[in-house]
Amino acid sequence: MPRVLITTDYLRPGDEVDDYLRAAGLKTHHAPMVGRRDPEELVSALAGADAALIANEPMTADVLARAWRLRVVVRTGVGYDSVDVEAAARLEISVSNLPGINANAVAEYTLGLLLASARRLVESATGVRAGGWPREDGHELRGATLGLVGYGAAARAVVPLARAFGMEVVCTTSVPAEQRDAGPVRFVPLTELLATSDYVSIHTSLSDRTRAMFGVSAFARMKATAVLVNTARGGIVDEQALVDAVRTGTIAGAALDVVAEEPLPAESPLRGVKGITVYSHLAGQTAQARRAAGLAGAAELVAALAGRPRFAVT
Repeated sequence: MPRVLITTDYLRPGDEVDDYLRAAGLKTHHAPMVGRRDPEELVSALAGADAALIANEPMTADVLARAWRLRVVVRTGVGYDSVDVEAAARLEISVSNLPGINANAVAEYTLGLLLASARRLVESATGVRAGGWPREDGHELRGATLGLVGYGAAARAVVPLARAFGMEVVCTTSVPAEQRDAGPVRFVPLTELLATSDYVSIHTSLSDRTRAMFGVSAFARMKATAVLVNTARGGIVDEQALVDAVRTGTIAGAALDVVAEEPLPAESPLRGVKGITVYSHLAGQTAQARRAAGLAGAAELVAALAGRPRFAVT
């Protein structure tokens, strides 16, 4: 009986995903990843596993090489930068993700961060909790320009929500023109997007091309009143450069759902910087998105074990 390791933290023994996998003739073992995990612990959990259903578990080349029975890895999400796909390919391990599975959740959350930033909601609630009664002006989203970096499913889902608030939407993307299904979006070069956007929202994947793409030069091109929003991957932003840009007034602030190292280390330069709010990687975490991701991930895992993956990235 093939064995499946499940490390996605919201999946539990006896839930409908577990029932689905067991009904497919698989033996499940849950070892949820909460916070950081020692690589040796992961190697131990993978011992004897034929497949793994994971969230952001770091599947490095060393870990994969020591998982001697592993044939399938399925991410219960969109990004798969935590998996060394080149090593997986060499070891003939199938790797899949679930494109677009949490797009609506991410889009709504992005608008939430825009509203929280524009109306200073976190600052207001924090001030009241501390005994104060903050009354600083906020800003309306209507009439502001939102710049989307990337045009995947989540970014496309943001467009109608932003337009409903009266925002102009511009986008920079490598998606070919014939595949954009643009609607009310104006596509511009990145330099123009940075120079004209009041809010810049990142929706691109982390790769060698995008790693630290938001650094000193990018921030220098942005408006002094602009706010950066990141619901994609922390490594796309040079965190020290961001801290410096906010402290010097080069940009107004940032709302970050993701950071380079999660959970946020105690020594992170992002801590305690006025204008930067860090959230705990919640963009795709709704009850609806989690259920859809769990079931879709289980179906993909069963299909991949049968040699018929639908969303393979290797």
